Amino acid sequence: MLGFAMVRIIAGTVKGRKLETPEGLDTRPTLDRVKEAAFGSLQFLIPYSSVLDLFSGSGSLGLEAASRGADRVVLNDKNPKCAELIRRNASLCGFQEKVRVLNLDYLAAIDLLKKEGQSFDIVFLDAPYKDGTAQIACEELFRNQMIRENGTVMIEFASELDPPHEIPGLMRIRKTKHYGACSFSLLEGDYER
Repeated sequence: MLGFAMVRIIAGTVKGRKLETPEGLDTRPTLDRVKEAAFGSLQFLIPYSSVLDLFSGSGSLGLEAASRGADRVVLNDKNPKCAELIRRNASLCGFQEKVRVLNLDYLAAIDLLKKEGQSFDIVFLDAPYKDGTAQIACEELFRNQMIRENGTVMIEFASELDPPHEIPGLMRIRKTKHYGACSFSLLEGDYER
């Protein structure tokens, strides 16, 4: 069932636009203060960028990027109700032209996008905290060279858990920030080591 919990776009062309979020589907919207800090760290990468939000939920992170000037945003969620909600939220924001919605398991989405030759400047991985999928997805994206030069992957995780693992020669953590129970790390390619 889709509920009435609301998140909002915090900056850009549709600043203040409220988005509906799914309730009871084991999703957890990114807190405004965490979103604000993450986008503050990414602000110079966003204009004209290509963005992937692989575990979208309501689409809030990808739609925030679209509001701040991203050219192309791919939003994926394996739950069909979430995918439909993302389409509605994108339409509410007027972003139908720049947003593509996928309804696939995260590995199937990566495989499809790889076959299409897609690559991204920014990737959001707000996966279930304890099952390791964000780390697996991040490694797959870097191994398949789907992160552009100077691109960044943001992984959100519970502060009580370890941050993502670096892999020398593949990816390294550029920054980790903690906000109460929630943290995020920004990762970049580590191809020169």
